[in-house]
Amino acid sequence: MRRVSKITAAGITAAALALTATACGESSTESNSSSTSSAGTGGKLKVGAAYDVGGRGDNSFNDSAARGLDKAKAELGAEVKELTAKHGETPADREARLVSLAEGGYNPVIAVGFAYKDSVDKVAAKFPKTTFGLVDSVSEAKNVDSIVFTEEQGSYLAGVAAALKSKDGKVGFIGGVDLPLIKKFAAGFEQGVKETKPSASVQIQYLTTGTDLSGFGSPDKGKHAAQGMLDKGIDVIYAAAGGSGAGAIEAVAAKKGTWAIGVDSDQAKDPALSKYAASILTSVVKNVDTGVFELSKSVKDGKPLVGVHTYSLAENGVSLTTTGDHLKDIQAQLDAAKKKIVDGQIRVKTTI
Repeated sequence: MRRVSKITAAGITAAALALTATACGESSTESNSSSTSSAGTGGKLKVGAAYDVGGRGDNSFNDSAARGLDKAKAELGAEVKELTAKHGETPADREARLVSLAEGGYNPVIAVGFAYKDSVDKVAAKFPKTTFGLVDSVSEAKNVDSIVFTEEQGSYLAGVAAALKSKDGKVGFIGGVDLPLIKKFAAGFEQGVKETKPSASVQIQYLTTGTDLSGFGSPDKGKHAAQGMLDKGIDVIYAAAGGSGAGAIEAVAAKKGTWAIGVDSDQAKDPALSKYAASILTSVVKNVDTGVFELSKSVKDGKPLVGVHTYSLAENGVSLTTTGDHLKDIQAQLDAAKKKIVDGQIRVKTTI
């Protein structure tokens, strides 16, 4: 089933898609074989997942995908295999991870993270009867379901919340790496802040640059960056930095009267961060789990989803969490902003 996106996703590709990071010491395996799942013809569904750095338990992006796998196990009876990238790996390592899942009969094989883009393109061509999922990037391969999100829209709402909750109009954004994908978060956040409170200031900082993707898995760097912002009087900090965001949240929680904004998962509910819940204003949730589950179900039903699908604000692909009721006093303003985005009255930027 070819699926057509309601919102164009091509803008997230750019140079970031060629970047890779993380490692498991595997090597690429050449294969011209094809793998098919017996799901859809009465067989057991086998779902393979290739996580980015941090994997299950990162309290953020990968965990959102993991929830989709858990749902597939619970509701579809799926057998699941999960592999995780490590720091310092080569493109061949990513390819080998995907090949091992496809050769093992897993279908779909879901690559979690834009850094898998080139690897998915190559491996999907070798296994035309296997359906692949690619999160946060777009592949032209006919047997790939590209699962992307309007991160900028959710981030705009976070900007509205930050502007309304900040005492002095000083807010900060911490991005894991200065990539086009993360700049979507920054652009939407800054726009939301400025259009809500024009006098407000937004400090934007990235933990690493270029091909150094350690900014997504270094809580110490996140904590240090947040502390620097707090020292300058910034009282609301939004971190779109994967596992590094946990460090930022920890720093904010240590200073009374300040707020942290989480990302990808409801970080106030995460067991590892629950002790900081009172300081987490909200989280910009990216429902990766929905995309993972829908793809898995489509394969089981014998009608695999392929093509590009953008999970937007209109279809709850991105949203703000309300854990702790910290947004209750500004919910009306947030609802109004959301309606304007959905109706097209507000066009959210994707670049700074």
